[in-house]
Formats: sequence, C-alpha cells, structure tokens
Amino acid sequence: MSANAWKVTLPCSKAEAEAIGDVEFADAVLLVTEEDEAAGRWRLDAYLECEPDAAMLAGLAALAPSASGSPAVEHLGDEDWVTMSQAGLEPIREGRFVVHTAAFPAEPPPGGRAFLIEAGQAFGTGHHETTAGCLAMLDELGGRPVANLIDLGTGTGLLAFAALELWPDAGAMATDIDPVAISVTAENMAANRVGEVELVVADGARDPAIAARAPFDLVIANILAGPLVAMAPEIAAVAAPNAAILLAGLLSTQADEVVAAYQAQGCRETRRLVRGDWTILLLAAPAVPWAPVATAGDRDGWATDGR
Repeated sequence: MSANAWKVTLPCSKAEAEAIGDVEFADAVLLVTEEDEAAGRWRLDAYLECEPDAAMLAGLAALAPSASGSPAVEHLGDEDWVTMSQAGLEPIREGRFVVHTAAFPAEPPPGGRAFLIEAGQAFGTGHHETTAGCLAMLDELGGRPVANLIDLGTGTGLLAFAALELWPDAGAMATDIDPVAISVTAENMAANRVGEVELVVADGARDPAIAARAPFDLVIANILAGPLVAMAPEIAAVAAPNAAILLAGLLSTQADEVVAAYQAQGCRETRRLVRGDWTILLLAAPAVPWAPVATAGDRDGWATDGR
C-alpha cells in the first residue's frame, strides 16, 4: 500500500449509513461510524490510495446527500491507512462459520468452516447484520435436506458457499445483476476451494438459466426490500414445494410488507431473526403448486447489492 494515502470524511444520516453498509466504492474503502445515536448522526470515512479528484469527491458526496458543505480531505501516512482501513474487519463467527480477511486470519470451530472474503467491489463480507444473520439462519437449517439451491444477488458468493458447505451434494447456482460481483464470486470460489457453483449474471429470478435449473429447495435472496417485494411472484415460481426461502436486506420496519408479498404467493413465514435494525426472514413455499399472484411494484431499474 502506498504511503500516499488519503481520507475523505462526510457526515451522513442513519438511513444513508445503512445504505452504504460495508461496500467498497470505486478505489476507496468505506467505513461508517455512529457518532450520536440520539441525534441520528453518523459519519462516512473513505480511504484512498491517491488524492481524490473532483469526480471522486462528487461520487462520495452522492452517497451522503444530507451532508452540507465540502467533504473533509486529509492526507494519511501508510501506517494510518492500514490500521484504519481494516477497522471493523475482524473475523465474524456465526454458528459453524467464520468469515475473515487475510489481515485477520481465523480458524473455524471443530466441524466448522472458515471463509476468506476480502472487502472489495461486491457486498457480503459477513460484517453487515443481514449477511451475518443469513449465516446464522443457514446454520440452523443445516439438518434439512436440500438437493438444489440458488443465491440471488450473491455479492461475494459467501452465502452460496456457506450453503454448499452444509449441502455439499446439492446443485448450486449463484446470480447477480452486477458482472463485477460474479467475477468477485469466481475469485472467492477459487480462493476458498469451494465446490461447483454455477455463476450467472441475471436480473431477478426470471432468467432462462435459472428456469432451466428450477425448482430449488432453498432460495436465498439477500437484496433489498423493494426488489424482494417485486420479485415475490418469480421467486415463488422457481421454489420447489415446501422450499425454504431465506430473505434479507430489509429493515425491520419493512418486514411485514415483504412477508405480505410472499403470503400472496402462498408462502408462509416460519422464522424471523432480528439483528439491529435489520430482519432476516425464513419462509416456506406452498406445499402444492401455486398460481402466482402479481404484486404491486415496478421492477424496472432495480439493482441488487448482495447484502
């Protein structure tokens, strides 16, 4: 890492901080910090290897539109960069799973599995409550039979890898609307020596490649509440009877709306896990073939983030 490192700081709202999560933006590592819970004040710190130009500053400012004034720009030494950019990336432990970066290696518990997932251009290092909660939910599901699984909006591939660890003989597919995420997932597959996962760039669950592999006994979708609601009919359509449907990326205030969209497709809620402001839902697909009912919402232009 070059000693010519820079830090850009912006105030942001809680909603903006939640949207940013732990995603790396362009050539920067982004970290969000809560400064005052009562006042709802958060801070965005972006760490870069080179002095930010006007375009970079504008892009960072767009992540926190509530901020007034110009971003604070600070030149850092190499030691400061390494320490600060790795803050908050200590290993995450959820059930039998451990997720770590190269800077913080970790061993799994007996019978468990450690995954090396670096912070990068795709979401899903395990440090966000939604991803960690999905790992916990998958760990609970480990005893049920699964022959065919799919991870929609896979991000780094972490959840698909964890599922395949639990069901090594299952067919597995991981998709994302972002080709960069699929490239990152392929790299992480190799780094972690994961079994075969079919990787597909796809918008939602209506892609022909997905239909060709359906139905799925396990559907994972760690995306956002809006897309999850809009995708309810197509997710229900590719789910096998009684399939487990694991949904995340939604705030707890949005959970009932998401559940209602899937209940309209004949699904039922079986488990709800709350992590901070976020909720992870486990639903069961209907036991018999279902005629999907269209839900309100326009899917044009929605994007996944693999949370």
